[in-house]
Amino acid sequence: MFDFLARIATTRPRRVLLVTALFIALAGVLGGPVAGLLNADTDSFSDTSSDSATALRLIEDATGTKAVAEMVLLIDTDDPAALDEAREVLDADPDVAAVVGGPEAGDAFASRDGDLTFLAVVYTADANTTEVSEHLGEQLGEIDNVRIGGIGAAFQAVNEKVESDLVRSELIAFPLLLIAALWVFRSGVSALLPLLVGGLTIISSLLFLRGANEIVSISNFALNLVTGIGLGLAIDYSLFMVSRYREELARVGPGVEAITRTVATAGRTVVYSAVTVAGAGLALLVFPLRFLYSMGVGLTIVALTAAAVSLIVLPALFALLGTRVNSLGLKRWQRSLQAEATAEKSGFWYRLAQFVMRRPLPIAIAGTVIMLALGAPFLGVKFTGVDASVLPVDAEARIVDTTLREEFTDTDAAPVIVAIEAPESAADEVATFARAAAALEGTVGTTPPLYLGDDLWQVDVRLAQGPIEATSLDLVETIRDIPAPGPTFVGGSSAEQVDQVASIADSIPLAVGILAALTFVALFLMTGSVILPIKALVMNLLTVSATYGILVLIFQDGRLEGLLNYTSQGALESTQPVFLFAIVFGLSTDYAVFLLTRIKEARDNGATDSEAVALGIQRTGRIVTAAAVLFAIALGAFATSDIIFIKQLGLGVAVAVLIDAFLVRALLVPSLMALLGRANWWAPKPLRKLHDRFGLNEGEPVAPEPRPVPARV
Repeated sequence: MFDFLARIATTRPRRVLLVTALFIALAGVLGGPVAGLLNADTDSFSDTSSDSATALRLIEDATGTKAVAEMVLLIDTDDPAALDEAREVLDADPDVAAVVGGPEAGDAFASRDGDLTFLAVVYTADANTTEVSEHLGEQLGEIDNVRIGGIGAAFQAVNEKVESDLVRSELIAFPLLLIAALWVFRSGVSALLPLLVGGLTIISSLLFLRGANEIVSISNFALNLVTGIGLGLAIDYSLFMVSRYREELARVGPGVEAITRTVATAGRTVVYSAVTVAGAGLALLVFPLRFLYSMGVGLTIVALTAAAVSLIVLPALFALLGTRVNSLGLKRWQRSLQAEATAEKSGFWYRLAQFVMRRPLPIAIAGTVIMLALGAPFLGVKFTGVDASVLPVDAEARIVDTTLREEFTDTDAAPVIVAIEAPESAADEVATFARAAAALEGTVGTTPPLYLGDDLWQVDVRLAQGPIEATSLDLVETIRDIPAPGPTFVGGSSAEQVDQVASIADSIPLAVGILAALTFVALFLMTGSVILPIKALVMNLLTVSATYGILVLIFQDGRLEGLLNYTSQGALESTQPVFLFAIVFGLSTDYAVFLLTRIKEARDNGATDSEAVALGIQRTGRIVTAAAVLFAIALGAFATSDIIFIKQLGLGVAVAVLIDAFLVRALLVPSLMALLGRANWWAPKPLRKLHDRFGLNEGEPVAPEPRPVPARV
């Protein structure tokens, strides 16, 4: 495959680029509208097979309406015209099943000072919550003294913020990436290539994401992943391809041989890396939450697409550019290019590796202690869900949510909803259940039991605190344990959060097993060792734990609130550690592949074990750290998001890649390689035979007889 790619690139480069341009144009036309086709409903973070989802489904089937009020309107009591106008809008909408509240509805709908009232809006069962909230919000937003909240409005606000955040993050990331790439390559042409590949990867991935959405419902949050991770991976792969090509230019000059060597070495490494990152995406597919499996689909798509674009487009560009890949740089930059490409035993990274390997034990111990210390705060982690609190404090939906909890008595817009399957004759037993629930600490009573027909009862338990507060979450299991006259299903925001965490916990062992197995197999086929894959798995776990600990310090404990412009929820959003585990694991393996490939290459070409480690680090150290910085910029731009869990995602990935590049690859890897010595490359005899047959055996690649690159096709 690699010989074929090199041959096509060197003999028909213009044709390759023309076909690529046509495909990108098609991808832009078909994939461009994907944002409006992805699922933006409120159940992306819910397990649709859970007890809480069943409760809502039973009630919706029995009543033809949603089980909870998806929209809440906060209205000034001294403006009855606003109240009447809001009701007219709601009454005219066919997706609105019921409107409850207002001054005439009693004290429960009046604020403590009497200045505010609210309307709870219930949609029909088949209504699309996000779409209805959007078009109602447009009409109601024009009415003075009416503020819009509720879970539907909150998710609509989140979706709008995500779209604007996406544009802002790209506007921030691309200029910074160009500056950083200029610093890395010291050449304008070389610096533009990774950004070009990044753009092509994003456009292509949107087309594939649209195709995936035709098969399975994909969450709109996957767009953030496609742009951020896609850009980062494309830049990573481009960095290694461009750097290797420049290295080969310095060694053998322009022509077929330099491109063939680049594709056979760096290209092969890119494929191994893409497979491991795609494996991380596949591991996310085992989770039933749409948010997580959508991220898995997106991660798999962007990893494979970034590799494909790098392997197809870059060699063709190399064939056309030749030595001009080093153009558009200052003269003093140009003078350093060849020396940098050929530096071996005099470079900074070589000397650093030698320094570390002369003191392996203390450095390994110190590095491990630092990583464990960084991860220690995660032992006190708390989890929360997605509601209005993920929005900025000045967002209208969050203001409404806060006002309802602080200014109204005996009111809960997000109760625990209990569905009890029992005949109408069981009214006394259901009433006993309701009294027991109302007596629990942390509740402020229940609604009267309501018989819905078809042997189904509904009881709403009103909470004293917010639905995702610890006290409210603890109440869910307590309510489930109350004796009832029939099967009991507990729903509502609190129960959804409890079930979400339980669903994630149930799926984690399988996901971790898949991820570990794929990582082990890929690294074994690349290195022929069983020790190096195991060591890589341990290093990845240390990186993940350190990242988790830092996120707890920042987002749970509220440090850097002012700098990052957020208000702490006192917890981490519960899906973020899972997604971060997969992506950080994949990216850490990504960098391990790059480093171990060059170490193995040096060893296969006759270097001693310690010399191979030093040479491998010298040849990749600057590029790995540069790739980490560029990746951190691409994902770190999401830290400017107004949505707190998007901040967690962006900052978490940025922190992880920097830790991995500057601490793990620079210090822990060479120290442990030195401690293990020849044992690094050990494998039992049957596996050695397996590797000899199917694995990667690196050495100086044998280039075909050089041919001139044709001027035109």
